[in-house]
Amino acid sequence: MRQFNSLPFRLTVLTAAIGLSSAAFAQQERTIDVSLPLGPDSQQGIGVLKFGEELERLSEGRLTIEPHYDNALGAEREVIEGMGLGIIDAGIASTGPMGGFVDEFLLFDLPYIFEDHGHAYAFLDSEYGGQLAQLAEDQMNVKFLAWMENGFRHNTNSVRALEQPSDLEGINHRTQESRVQVDTWEALGANATPMAWTEVYTALQQGVMDSQENPLATIYDVNFYEVQDYLNITQHVYSPAPLMMSLDLFNSFSEDDQALILEAAQIALPVQREASQELEQRYKGELADLGMTVTEPDLAPFREAVRPVIAKWGPTVGEDLVDAAINFEH
Repeated sequence: MRQFNSLPFRLTVLTAAIGLSSAAFAQQERTIDVSLPLGPDSQQGIGVLKFGEELERLSEGRLTIEPHYDNALGAEREVIEGMGLGIIDAGIASTGPMGGFVDEFLLFDLPYIFEDHGHAYAFLDSEYGGQLAQLAEDQMNVKFLAWMENGFRHNTNSVRALEQPSDLEGINHRTQESRVQVDTWEALGANATPMAWTEVYTALQQGVMDSQENPLATIYDVNFYEVQDYLNITQHVYSPAPLMMSLDLFNSFSEDDQALILEAAQIALPVQREASQELEQRYKGELADLGMTVTEPDLAPFREAVRPVIAKWGPTVGEDLVDAAINFEH
């Protein structure tokens, strides 16, 4: 009779099982849920869908994504926290809520740090972007896959065109839930009130708020032209929208699959950035066609008005980081 419990037989079975499980793990199939604040045609949607397309191609169909649009999985802060806890797979989100977790991310709330897209890209693609991504990994348990963007933010309001900072006096302006942004808009002369994103459209519609600020694609995507008369190209803040994944989930993949995920994100990155800039130009014209008065003020007085905000928050963010960002060679 064959000894099925003999040591050589048990070792053979165990070795085969380990080999089988390793092969299965290396070839695992997975659909990754990805949260987006905006819709599929937005600058965010274009980047995430390209990432999914490339991931599916590189993995020969084993790894796919399931996008969830318009904050279906929760507001940005909830999604970032959820990724950190491992209960949300992945998402694209602005850096706005991240300053609540890591002080250095308040850099992206500071006004007039970046002059143009080239300046921002050069900084984010440098070692400084890598250091910020590592901080997110260490302190938020989130893996940055690519520094995608929302783009430059601009003011809209229902009171008047902005030619100079004094035109903001008396205007009730909604900010993100960021003390830096409140200080910025108060320095420019507005009455600044932080408010959750989900409440903004109704507040503008009802006249509780007069004013808000966002990238042009977002202004268009959420139909702010229906409740705001004036679009002012203030370009006061550059807003990254990193594509991120739960670090726990990322670490659960084999090294080969981790490399595929990062490669797919890097292929999608320039596509997303280019689409973001194209949409910005297109929406400037379309928002004018929809009846908004578009004003492009001289930005020098605005930059001057917010210098005290940068001085105040420099020590919190890290003065070396702020100086590096402002003066980055590009």
